[in-house]
Amino acid sequence: MDDLSPRPGDLDPIETASRDEIAALQFHRMKRSLRHAYANSPFYKQRFDEHGVTPDDLMTLADLAKFPFTTKADLRDTYPFGMFAVPQRDLVRVHGSSGTTGKPTVVGYTKHDIDVWADVMARSIRASGGRPGDMLHNAYGYGLFTGGLGAHYGAERLGCTVVPISGGMTERQVTLIDDFKPRIIMVTPSYMLSVLDEYNRRGLDPRASSLKVGIFGAEPWTNAMRREIEEAFDMHAVDIYGLSEIMGPGVANECVETKDGLHIWEDHFYPEIIDPETGAVLPDGELGELVFTTLTKEGLPMVRYRTRDLTRLLPGTARSMRRMEKITGRSDDMIILRGVNVFPTQIEEQILKCAGLAPHFQIELLNTGRMDSMCVHVEATMAAAESAAREASAKELAHHIKSVVGVSTKITVHDPGGAARSEGKAKRVVDNRTKL
Repeated sequence: MDDLSPRPGDLDPIETASRDEIAALQFHRMKRSLRHAYANSPFYKQRFDEHGVTPDDLMTLADLAKFPFTTKADLRDTYPFGMFAVPQRDLVRVHGSSGTTGKPTVVGYTKHDIDVWADVMARSIRASGGRPGDMLHNAYGYGLFTGGLGAHYGAERLGCTVVPISGGMTERQVTLIDDFKPRIIMVTPSYMLSVLDEYNRRGLDPRASSLKVGIFGAEPWTNAMRREIEEAFDMHAVDIYGLSEIMGPGVANECVETKDGLHIWEDHFYPEIIDPETGAVLPDGELGELVFTTLTKEGLPMVRYRTRDLTRLLPGTARSMRRMEKITGRSDDMIILRGVNVFPTQIEEQILKCAGLAPHFQIELLNTGRMDSMCVHVEATMAAAESAAREASAKELAHHIKSVVGVSTKITVHDPGGAARSEGKAKRVVDNRTKL
């Protein structure tokens, strides 16, 4: 793979600033952001008053622990615009979640917010190895989902040529990659596997494609998946992190020269790690739930937003800003099966160990008598499609899951192409348990 290390002068000065300089900027911006939220968001005025705090109580960055948390439920309870801190006329864009499990969460942006978002996305693409003049194939979904437009504005800000194809239409995706020859692709990692399937179906060599950088996010994925994609395409696979409530994609990004965790753009987003049970702030290096406070947002400032993502904070390496460990699970994605905590990424890692299985899977939760059970639906590779090979692969995967994860699992190996596919965020868990 190519060496994509940044050239001298590529980076923003804040990316290599001292920790003292970063902390000073964070304190100044946090004080201003808390005052903005308190003065202009009725929700935060009431919430701060209920907890007996005001922005003047922030004397150091550590004092942020005095302030209340914000959760996704707060956004749903104030649907659609109850948490905004500017009049609607000052918003230039509104995004929202799909709302498939209840009311959608709605987020809004001022022109300043869109500019900040474009800046941090441009920084993220550059950290991934993108450069001005590159062509970027943007297969994130456009619309209310923040991925497509967030990537689009950031790529244009960096000076890239954008192919705004959005998600789906896999055959057309591969045709345009083959014809236009983009250097960068942005897409969910699960959908990149569908793109790989289409390359193989056509008999095309993915390693001969023009792609040199893949920027993958919107769902947890493992380093084993990274190796699978990098080997298949002879490209760099780099992780990006974001969430709509905080900004969208571009909150943190790996640096291609190290790929050792995602550097958080701390000049705009202040991270904490808390104990998910007690809410207590944990020191850097300890595993817990990631919490963010926005430092520069106008339309929807967020104070101590609980992401439900599980990770730890680590010192900076390629940049001065702290890193977050790769997200491999969310507290609300965790399956508790007969007393054992199971994350979909743990199952993914075991599937990738089995040569006869393709990396497409879905977990089905079922009732078996009085006990919950789990069935992993996966598919055979073309080379292992015969019944004997499939049976051997099922036994191998069940053994790996039992040995490493600690639960007994039913394995159903489908025909090649038979497991559920994703054109956006992968739906890894289907709960078919009946209420007893």
